[in-house]
Amino acid sequence: MSRRRLPLSLRRRAVPWEGQRPTWREARPALIAGALKRARTRPSGNWYVVGASRALRGEGKLAGTVAGQEIVVWRGPDGRPVGGPAICPHLGAPLRDSPVRCGTLVCHWHGLALDGNPYAGWSPLPVHDDGVLVWARLDAVGGEEPLDAPVVPPRPEPSRALTAVYTGVGVCEPEDVVANRLDPWHGAWLHPYAFVDLTVVDAPGDPAGAMDDGPDALTVDVSFKVAGRIVVPVRAVFTAPGPRTVVMRVCEGEGAGSVVETHATPLGADGAGRPRTAVIEAVVAVSARPGFAAARRAAPLLRPLVRATAGRLWRDDLAYAERRWHLRSTGRFPG
Repeated sequence: MSRRRLPLSLRRRAVPWEGQRPTWREARPALIAGALKRARTRPSGNWYVVGASRALRGEGKLAGTVAGQEIVVWRGPDGRPVGGPAICPHLGAPLRDSPVRCGTLVCHWHGLALDGNPYAGWSPLPVHDDGVLVWARLDAVGGEEPLDAPVVPPRPEPSRALTAVYTGVGVCEPEDVVANRLDPWHGAWLHPYAFVDLTVVDAPGDPAGAMDDGPDALTVDVSFKVAGRIVVPVRAVFTAPGPRTVVMRVCEGEGAGSVVETHATPLGADGAGRPRTAVIEAVVAVSARPGFAAARRAAPLLRPLVRATAGRLWRDDLAYAERRWHLRSTGRFPG
């Protein structure tokens, strides 16, 4: 795919949605299931994504549940991220509702102050900020051999990229989110407002054999719709470096080197006992074009647009993941 002076291309003709080439024969259930199975064997070191690094600016904090565990993360007095259980050890107050003052989390019930160090029965959790996302290590939940740091996929340096993080929640398990992302064949069918001319040009072979044989990446040619017949064609590669992560990397075309990381974090059960999973998706976009510097300067205006675009796609994809979980949980999933 050659580099164009302009990133836009004009399609020769508009193909109606029902007239595009069917992809169901290529989207083999065994292939997707095999890629998912291999992803689930890769180590995570018990690290879970909890949110965007930008959420910890100033006196901000991240608070919620991960696999049923209430946690809270903030920046300590020295600016480093710290975190731990979001249950006050004194009388159980919800620390998610407590403010941060000068790097100290102050319980709003009785004023117990936590700076991230062990205190009054409260024990911190390992926390990592990779510059785009914040992770917490939950050894009691993960059950794996702990790693000192999470397995962060290679990505452009955030200081020279436009970054945005989208978060959505669905009634499903992480594997349903990962399975969705390991099925690029659905792109132009389920998201016709965003993608056209999608072709998977390379995929792993039938995974019925040995787990570690052959490449494990999906290479896709696809065009992003701009308006009418105007599109931006790219080639992208999908990989699953961990059990709850899928990465799409643009390798040719506009924005080569950009990545979209999709992380699936289990939250715990809802009131009906159904599993809830957070989709935390980081877009790290780069471009060699001179005008990209202006785009980076306009990042505060562009981030909401990027999140809105991701939200529209995930409205459909979470419905896909939720449907998959429902069929699995009732024993009706095909295959």
